[in-house]
Amino acid sequence: MKVLKVEQREDKRMYLEIEIDSTQFEEAMERSYKKNVKQINIPGFRKGKAPRKIIEKYYTEAIFYDDAINFAVPGAYDKAVEESGIEPVEMPEIDIVKLEKGENFVFSALVTVRPEVTLGDYKGITAEKDVNTVTDDEVDAEIKRMQENAASVSTITEGTIEMGDKVDLNFDGFVDEVPFEGGKGENYALVLGSNSFIPGFEEQIAGKTIGEDFDVNVTFPEDYHAEELKGKAAIFKCKVNSVEKKNLPELDDEFAKDVSEFDTLDELKADAKAKLQERKDNEAQRKFEDAVIDIAVDNATVDVPKCMVDQQIENQIQDISYRLQSQGMPLEQYLQFTGMTMDALREQLKETAEKAVKSQLVLAEIAKAENIEVSDEDVDAEFQKMADMYGMEVEKVKELMGANLEALKADLKTQKTVKAIVDTAKAGKAKKTAAKKPAAKKEEAEEKKPAAKKTTAKKTTTAAKKTTTTKKTATKKDAE
Repeated sequence: MKVLKVEQREDKRMYLEIEIDSTQFEEAMERSYKKNVKQINIPGFRKGKAPRKIIEKYYTEAIFYDDAINFAVPGAYDKAVEESGIEPVEMPEIDIVKLEKGENFVFSALVTVRPEVTLGDYKGITAEKDVNTVTDDEVDAEIKRMQENAASVSTITEGTIEMGDKVDLNFDGFVDEVPFEGGKGENYALVLGSNSFIPGFEEQIAGKTIGEDFDVNVTFPEDYHAEELKGKAAIFKCKVNSVEKKNLPELDDEFAKDVSEFDTLDELKADAKAKLQERKDNEAQRKFEDAVIDIAVDNATVDVPKCMVDQQIENQIQDISYRLQSQGMPLEQYLQFTGMTMDALREQLKETAEKAVKSQLVLAEIAKAENIEVSDEDVDAEFQKMADMYGMEVEKVKELMGANLEALKADLKTQKTVKAIVDTAKAGKAKKTAAKKPAAKKEEAEEKKPAAKKTTAKKTTTAAKKTTTTKKTATKKDAE
């Protein structure tokens, strides 16, 4: 394998011209023959037994080109990438430059590479940090939540319905005195105040009595998912069959003993306040760290490749699809409900995808500038943390994570890089600085270095694109 040419095109993609020795390509042709011979029929020979020279004479040797190219190109491309010092971020476009019998095989690869990142200031960044103290109302709300969780439930079949009750409801909806699809339900469980139904529906149930027949008058919102119901007035004929009421325990020292390790309600409140404060402090720190990283990324300059943004969008769509499926809703159904197309979803995700890719590129460049690496000790510590979290043996965690080890190392490297940036940051009024300009002009740098800047190459294996510049030769069969 020999790299004949490495040059950057106007669209910033790298063009490589790669030569494979004729002897090496002949080995690929022989592999192609062995793969395909069993499917080839030649008069006078049993199927799959015809010699290669006979097949090539009958069909021309072009019959073996496609597979031979697919055998020869990936390894040669990987070596060319490593030798040239480029770092591809997408699959290459492969084209044939020269393919002649007995001659060296030459092909080209056009590929987008990891772009140059010009860092701005990323040390000593100043960002705003929230300082929030827990209020008495928040503590009371937390104790109220604990009281709700500790409540017992009793089912009643008579009496007045109140907000907060869980009702067993029959309803039948009408628009212009005509029933509509999805407007009927029996023994439907509804918590009043959960805002599960159309605005105004649940509030009209409160105050009614169990077993009473009554009407609920509502208007569907203008942005309702069903086109035929948007903005329409509707009447629901309702009846509550039964109600589950919560029996709240008294908020006293006995309650504290029942729901916690504390002996008094005051101690429980003090603990709740401390935990709420810790939660607020952690949230403030997370927002501060995000703000610091955002500033560091904004201070840098980089042309984000479209292919990386497109891939990030597809990753985000995949994540959305997984989350929806876990809730029992296919992505296609979600798009129908929201009236959104897949193209519209991609467009909606574009901005966050661009930001995510730029962050990845900038953090990787900072890691390189700061010589941040992930040690075996870092990996072992992460395995131990995961084992403790999931109550598993460390060796079992290593076994399960084996296939994702490189992804884990990349994640740990990002975490260490973020920590290095945040550790030098200060809380205060945010200030943004422009990215520093490169020391030399790009044109001058390219004159001195026709090849890409040497970096650790990331190997990419791909099947060759099945194209050829050689003209098709008519087979004997065609001639006949």
